Amino acid sequence: MANKSSNRIVVPEAREALDRFKMEAANEVGVNLKDGYNGHLTSREAGSIGGQMVKKMIESYENSVK
Repeated sequence: MANKSSNRIVVPEAREALDRFKMEAANEVGVNLKDGYNGHLTSREAGSIGGQMVKKMIESYENSVK
């Protein structure tokens, strides 16, 4: 199945790291995320994963500029 997403990773080598980051964020918010297709997730669950990822990125940036 071809990926029809318009989102592109600028650095293809980063895909694996982003996938690990996503799984870590899902575990932190208690969402059962599996490899591959996750069409069973509600919008709320998917949003909580993305929100956790953004929160961690902001924390990381703030810690790097101190």
